Amino acid sequence: MLEQIKAVIFDLDGTLVDSMWMWKAIDMEYLTNKGVGVPEDLGAFQDELEGMGFTETAVFFKERFGISDSLEEIKETWISMAQDKYCREVPLKPGAEVFLRYLRENGIKVGISSSNSRELIQMVLKAHGIEECFDCITTCCEVPKSKPAPDVYLKTAQGLQVPPENCLVFEDVPMGILAGKRAGMKVCAIEDAFSKKQEAQKRELADWYIEDYREILEEEEKREDQV
Repeated sequence: MLEQIKAVIFDLDGTLVDSMWMWKAIDMEYLTNKGVGVPEDLGAFQDELEGMGFTETAVFFKERFGISDSLEEIKETWISMAQDKYCREVPLKPGAEVFLRYLRENGIKVGISSSNSRELIQMVLKAHGIEECFDCITTCCEVPKSKPAPDVYLKTAQGLQVPPENCLVFEDVPMGILAGKRAGMKVCAIEDAFSKKQEAQKRELADWYIEDYREILEEEEKREDQV
């Protein structure tokens, strides 16, 4: 999987950290606090949000539910609600830390292309002590179009100074996988309970599918033994 790869780019939520459950809880709590009825099919509602950037999601909430707060106030509320959960309740995905260390030790550049806010991304990386593992962070708020458009991945590759064809993307949902493929990159889908219902689609769209990042290291060991 890592042959010819000079940079690895991760999505954050559901890919690098096990946090998708958290956003479902935050959506419910936020709407309840605003006196807004929670959508009956919350799963279908969250599917609508897939791929949206942080600001784009705030616009969606404001328009859909008639929220009177400004976009900045909505985002600040979400950040405040997410802080404690990110720092205390959200674990890294299986094998993520050892894989990040492996990439660093082998001179492979590492980036993040996320729909989340830069503030929360930096917060969760610091909470897990892995902020030094990343060379570039890009959010969907910093590019013209969110996922499934390739913009955020192309901007990260540019920041890493690595051609798209030499980049490997890790994603947990179809919209993100499509963004990576449209950027001309190889894409590995990662198992996540939140997107379990989309597993067949993820497997079809991605080049690889894993449950644990240590699977990659095991394959690399086998490949090195055969050389």
